[in-house]
Amino acid sequence: MADHAPVAVATHEPLLSYLDDATGERTDLTAQQLGAWAARSAGLLRDGCGLRPGDRVAVLLPPHWRTAAVLIGAWSVGLSVSFRPRALAGLPVLEPGADLPYDAVFVTPERLDDWLEDVPEGTHRYLVGTGPGPLSSVPPGWLDWSPEVLRHPEIAPDLGVLRPSDPASPDGTSYGEWGAVAREYAKQLDLRAGDRLLVDAAEHEQPLKWLLAPLAAGASVVLCANLDPADRDARAAAEQATRVL
Repeated sequence: MADHAPVAVATHEPLLSYLDDATGERTDLTAQQLGAWAARSAGLLRDGCGLRPGDRVAVLLPPHWRTAAVLIGAWSVGLSVSFRPRALAGLPVLEPGADLPYDAVFVTPERLDDWLEDVPEGTHRYLVGTGPGPLSSVPPGWLDWSPEVLRHPEIAPDLGVLRPSDPASPDGTSYGEWGAVAREYAKQLDLRAGDRLLVDAAEHEQPLKWLLAPLAAGASVVLCANLDPADRDARAAAEQATRVL
């Protein structure tokens, strides 16, 4: 593994790399490219769904570059995001006392079909695939996120002023509070600008760990799905990772 010598991440270098050892997929996104996908997602939510700051979005997605686009897009237009990484049987909502339906719901096809899942109702409902290309089939009442998001431009819609005190999640946690938690976690990991963090997606599903903390520190991310633990050190060396999570 490379010595800890962080430098500024160049604009042409990947900010987020997604690797899936089960399918062989590799997607490298620079900050500009990830920003473009997030802008499309913001446009889908604000202009396509008509959502406004404070509206509630449920995200039942694994660590993935598309999940990053959905989350950043939602937060950039002031939405309140609930995130549940794992299937939890018997829990009809993502937080106690929540009013249903959510204004938008994002879920993978696998979780929609999982009998252990209790996917909440949503006014706007999107399936987000974790493989390349559009989905082969979409059940009635749902839309495939991939073609729908491409209907919107790579430029973020005009945004209002987001205040640090505005709620970023339905439990009332604000943008400022999430930012402080992300910076503190990055400090615990000793992440610094220019670091490259390798993340085992199966072990760290919360976006605080694989997305918010590295971005808060100015680090890039190598997000590895279906990673054999025995291959982790070799993968870290190949990706020139300076930190492993």
